[in-house]
Amino acid sequence: MTSPTFRIDGELTIYRAAELAGAMKAALAAVADGGALELDLSEVAEMDCAGVQLLLAARRSAAESGRTLRLSGRSAAVDEVLATLRLDGHFGDAAGAAH
Repeated sequence: MTSPTFRIDGELTIYRAAELAGAMKAALAAVADGGALELDLSEVAEMDCAGVQLLLAARRSAAESGRTLRLSGRSAAVDEVLATLRLDGHFGDAAGAAH
């Protein structure tokens, strides 16, 4: 059984946080109990603290509902922010960067 994938491209910033939060919440709600949502960030060009907060909130929400949020790809911009904040291993994705 494959996990559904939610892809974000362009900015993962404060300017898109509200839009992305609603879409991610809906995508996560569509995942079966005990299932996982793959989050593809390989095409993210820019990420700020609002983007990091969104990822952390989505991860917490997934865990609270018995689901898993996994990163299936990360751009250089995402890697840089997560490394700077020492969160690069926080999401448990073995794939790492997709640059």
